[in-house]
Amino acid sequence: MFMLSLALLHSPVAVYAADDDEDSYLEEDDSDKGRKSKKKTTKAEGQVREIVRGFYAKAHAGASLYILPPFSQAVSSGTLVNLAIGQDFVDNERSSMAWEIGVAQGLHNGADWELQAGAGCGPGAPCTEGDLRTYSLTVNYEASYYVSRRLGIGVRAGGGVLYSPLLMNSTFYAENVVGDFGGEPGYHNSPKPVVFGGPTLEYYTKLSHFSLGVDVDVSYGIGWSMAVNASGGMKYTF
Repeated sequence: MFMLSLALLHSPVAVYAADDDEDSYLEEDDSDKGRKSKKKTTKAEGQVREIVRGFYAKAHAGASLYILPPFSQAVSSGTLVNLAIGQDFVDNERSSMAWEIGVAQGLHNGADWELQAGAGCGPGAPCTEGDLRTYSLTVNYEASYYVSRRLGIGVRAGGGVLYSPLLMNSTFYAENVVGDFGGEPGYHNSPKPVVFGGPTLEYYTKLSHFSLGVDVDVSYGIGWSMAVNASGGMKYTF
């Protein structure tokens, strides 16, 4: 009886102590989880930025259309591909400014050189070799205003050089084409200065480094022609 009484007296204390330790452990575990969760939240809040601006690369594709004669009468609309790098050197909540360097290639179908010569070089035909391939190296400045957190509307202006290489045999061109034209028209023999300007639209996606954009501009090549260009594409900011 004495031993049984001791067992009964000690048993509740042991059970309570075990329960107390377990409660303490669970409490500590919950507390640790709370602290860990808090730390993770704080860290995430410090690292995540929804819109990233800075050094970037972008690729655009679109169309180009000559709007002044004689190119507008003899050269059809064509495709335009542009690759560029740049940097947002001003980054405010409602505005930004950037510089950009780009290279572009344009492809146009044109009237056959014989048809152009028959129409007479001048207002009726530019007397190019026919189909055209153009390459441009440009530098431009852009300023944008953000109507919302992710959508920006801006303007850009720049200049550079445009070159249209000779695609046909140079000997044939010198002996036959230039002769029929009554002299070198000057379109394929040297780079031409070019200036351009127009509006731009950019939307920052929820993937913080990526944005989508549309560029529209009017370009004028001195000794070449005037064109309207429109392109859309993607930009990645590092």
